[in-house]
Formats: sequence, C-alpha cells, structure tokens
Amino acid sequence: MPGAAFFDLDKTIIAKSSVLAFGKPFYREGLLSRGMIAKSIYAQIVFMLVGADESKMEKIRESMLSLTKGWNQERIATIVRETLDEIISPIIFAEALELFAEHHAAGQRVIIVSSSPMEVVGPLSEYLGADEVIATLAEIDDDGNYTGDLAFYAYGPFKAEAISAIALRDGLDLAECYAYSDSITDLPMLEIVGHPVPVNADRELARVAKEKGWEMRTFQQPVRLRDRVPNPPKAPTLAAAGVLTIGAIGAASYIAWRRVLGVRA
Repeated sequence: MPGAAFFDLDKTIIAKSSVLAFGKPFYREGLLSRGMIAKSIYAQIVFMLVGADESKMEKIRESMLSLTKGWNQERIATIVRETLDEIISPIIFAEALELFAEHHAAGQRVIIVSSSPMEVVGPLSEYLGADEVIATLAEIDDDGNYTGDLAFYAYGPFKAEAISAIALRDGLDLAECYAYSDSITDLPMLEIVGHPVPVNADRELARVAKEKGWEMRTFQQPVRLRDRVPNPPKAPTLAAAGVLTIGAIGAASYIAWRRVLGVRA
C-alpha cells in the first residue's frame, strides 16, 4: 500500500491558529466579547513567536473548554462553514498545497491531524482536499451543546496513537508514511513514521531534528486557495462529513472513536 501523509494544521498547513482565526466571526455572532478578542490576538502573537509547549497547550485547552461550554455545536459548525473562505483561504501555505498534490499523485492519502476541534478541522480539511481527519472531539449534551469536557483530545501522544490506529485499520506501513508538524509537542507523531519532516519548527523541535538528521522545511508563502484551485470544494455539513468526522457527533470517549476505526481498544 502506498502509505499516507499526516499533516499537523496550525503553522504547518495554515499560518495561524485555526481556532483563534475564527475569533472575528464568533464575535460577530455574539459568542465572544471585545475583551476575549483582545486576549485571542495576544495568544496568537505568542503562538506565532514562541510556539506552544505542553504547558501552553494545556492552558489553551482549559481556556477554550471554559469559554465554549454551553455553545451549540451545530451553530459553531455553521459559522465555520459559512466563513471558511473568508478566514482560512488567505492564510494557507502554498507549499502545503503543493505537498498535498505530490502525495496524492504518489497514491498516498493526506490526513490532517490537529488538536483543534472537529467542527473546525472537518470542514476545513474538506475545503483543502484532505482525505481524512484526526481532531479533538468535544462532549455534547442532549441539546447539542458543549459540556465543557472532551471525548478525545488530539494532542501529543494521542495523535500518535490515533495514527497507529488508522495504520492498523488500513494496513499502512508507517515506515512508508510521512508526517509534517511545527511543534515539539508533535514529536510522538513524527517519530512513528519513516519520513518525519518538521515544518516551521519551533526551537525545541529544530534542535531534535538536527540531532536526528531529519529533513526540515520552511513554509512562508500564504496563498488564497481560490488562486490555486478555481472552484474549491464546499465544506460539508456536520452531518454529511462522513469519514471526516470519524465519530465526532455523540462520541463518548476515545475508545468509542477507536471502535469507529475498527480497532480494538
């Protein structure tokens, strides 16, 4: 089997944090205040300049869970779908799109692996032409609102476990697979494939990559998707996203997610 290419999202495929990028449309819809927007801008600057280590990622996770508790899942998904072109198109790295095309031409699937929520990553991956998604799954109550807890956190070692589950499900040889990421927190994901490629690597990841002799790349050419693809695919509805959602709706736990993949827990 030709294998697959696993891509982190933020600062690897797009130039910013995908979640923070949607601050403006969330504000327009009354979900965020001006103060929250100011904090998100500050967080974006920190994210861009110094990266996100484990402690920063944990703070971001806790902050986002507290902030979004009670938000309606379908409302968020709708906002994301309706503003994808406005928000994401200007910040996509041309180099990432070129790699997508190269891997597809080689018969390899492109899979986005992101700690951002499925409601953002699922439609975005369809928009970009990816084949499948691993993303964070939020718990939803009976009214379709976020509970403030997670069913699955697509972060650090959990990304690597999810990639291994897909490889087992589909008979992929991880030695023939590629992984791309900017962050030291994704070291487990990079180490389990035969072709790890740090992209826009933070300081710690760059140090590890040099020690291991890994190829490193720098992406720095944001390009509007419509300039590269005249008619990019429309993002799917949350209910119709199919394999992209891998159990996002109503997922009770990571074990349930693994069962969707057909892998024993």
